[in-house]
Formats: sequence, structure tokens, C-alpha cells
Amino acid sequence: MKLGWGWKIAILYGGFMAIIIALVIGSSRQSFDLVSNDYYGEEIAYQKVIDASKNQSALSQPMEVHANANSVIIDFPAEFKDKILSGNIQFYSPVNSKWDRNFTLSKEGNSVNIDRSKLQNTRYKLKISCQVDGKNYYQESELYLHS
Repeated sequence: MKLGWGWKIAILYGGFMAIIIALVIGSSRQSFDLVSNDYYGEEIAYQKVIDASKNQSALSQPMEVHANANSVIIDFPAEFKDKILSGNIQFYSPVNSKWDRNFTLSKEGNSVNIDRSKLQNTRYKLKISCQVDGKNYYQESELYLHS
């Protein structure tokens, strides 16, 4: 049986429509997580983050973030040694908002250890904000955790 050119065009258009419908259905099932629920309020207060980032860049070295099999370790610059440090660490996962974690900073020596069992094996953006001697510091770092 031989198909005429009219049938071939109809089959082509039908296949195109089937692909478009499959893409629309697939994209409608996609989950989109917002970075923050209070995005507008955080955007207004962002000038404080900019100032804290400038303070961080004035230090002798940045906060170093690395991980081993059991913990994530954050080493602070020499300027923070023997000083009281307060603040928090946010582990932001761009993959899934359920994997986001916040930790309160409590410094022991010149570093902080965070147990890896509380984190997923994924890519995190660490947002470290702290205060030392009344001065605010802020740093963002990338961290890739894998088993």
C-alpha cells in the first residue's frame, strides 16, 4: 500500500502534535521550589548582606569549607581566633527545598564541625553569616557532598 503526500503530511503533523502534548504534560508535572517564601522582604534587607560581604573580603583569608566522610568543617580566618562568634549557616539545596538545613554557629576553637548525617549527598550553597566584635560577615560557598 502506498501513501499519498497528503497522508504523509497528516502523519507528520500528528506526530508533532503528540510530541508537543507530551512536553506540555511533562512540564506541568515539574516541581518548582522558590529560594525563599519571603523573597521581597529579604530583597529589601539585602544591603546588610552587601556590607557584610565587604567586611568578609577585607579579612586575611576567606572561611574555608571542606568535608570528610563524617562531617563538614568550616575553618575561620586567624582574625576570629579566641573571639566570640555568633551567627548561622544555611545549607541551600537547589535540587530540593526539603534538603535545606540551617545551623546555629557555635565555635569551638577556630572551626565548626557539622555532622554529615543531617545532610544529603548533593550540591549545596552555603550561606555563612556571623558576627564578631559587633561586625557582621557574610560568605557564600559551594559544597559538593557525595558518598
